[in-house]
Amino acid sequence: MARPRLGLAGRLLLAQSLVVLVGAATLGLVAAAVGPRIFHDHLGQVSGHVGPEATRHVEEAYASANAVSLGLALFAALAAALAVSAYLARRVAHPVTELAAAAADVADGNYGVRVAAPGPSREFDTVAQAFNAMAARLADVETTRRRLLADLGHELRTPLATIEAYVDAAEDGVAVPGQETWAVLRAQTDRLRRLAEDIAAVSQAEEHQLDLHPRRTTAAELVTSAVAAARARYAAKGVSLRQQVPDDLPPVEADRERMGQVLGNLLDNALRHTPPGGAVTVAADRDPAGLRIAVTDTGDGIAAEHLPHLFERFYRADDARDRGHGGSGIGLAIVRAIVANHGGRVTAASDGPGTGATFTVTLPASRPAA
Repeated sequence: MARPRLGLAGRLLLAQSLVVLVGAATLGLVAAAVGPRIFHDHLGQVSGHVGPEATRHVEEAYASANAVSLGLALFAALAAALAVSAYLARRVAHPVTELAAAAADVADGNYGVRVAAPGPSREFDTVAQAFNAMAARLADVETTRRRLLADLGHELRTPLATIEAYVDAAEDGVAVPGQETWAVLRAQTDRLRRLAEDIAAVSQAEEHQLDLHPRRTTAAELVTSAVAAARARYAAKGVSLRQQVPDDLPPVEADRERMGQVLGNLLDNALRHTPPGGAVTVAADRDPAGLRIAVTDTGDGIAAEHLPHLFERFYRADDARDRGHGGSGIGLAIVRAIVANHGGRVTAASDGPGTGATFTVTLPASRPAA
């Protein structure tokens, strides 16, 4: 049977008690060894003759008084030191014990636990703040994970159900393979393939495993290529697509294919949420860090509470609406990961529902050639 172990407060109290005891013993030994000799020397300097009997009596009186006073002083000092040590040990151990209990709760999956502050010092407060931030982040990750699994199941269930229905109908002789049947099956398998490719792409990008081939390029080349690729889809829906790119913008080091994927995803996202008759503008301008490319639409807009989460996997501001538009919820996560691999950042802004939205990509300027 394992012996019970002392807690942190007990260990701190024991350690400080040992320090006090060692100090008291050292004080007593030094006083016993040095005090009588010094007293004897001073006694020898007394004017006049002092007999041996008087000398012995005075030294005994000194030794007795010194022992009693020193003992009482050491006892009082020890009691005071132990009281202060107990208070400090408890004061230091309490937030550590609280933090350990909170960490155990987090390990059990309770991400809502938080550690109170302030502690006995700024360092404890810093640890408490870091722990609370970690717990909040883990809670967000857990929420995203659950939503990811639910949405992934939905994304897989719909095409699989369609394919299964057509296969069952074919087996029962109800449906005869024809052009329409093959078109439906092809559309559903394409949807599954795109979903698998998107998941693989965002995983590679977030783990910095993308095979990037950056080269010196201009904003005009990036924007013009992306706009040209999307123009037919915009025309089919009746949404105006414009570009605004000045000629004096700094060049950037970027993988043109990957940045084309970024702008393509942003343009597809804007098209899904912009009704016919609306407009989308792709504008580039200077940024203190280098180059800024903004995709602005006049569509649905975004509520403020959704803005911080838009670039998370499978996050949807409106589940029903986005599924109706055919979005997988991964496109913006891919955008953020690819831009981060280029050393840039992407942000989203909107004044609220019905006011449109702006997605801004910022890339560092290309270094001057040596």
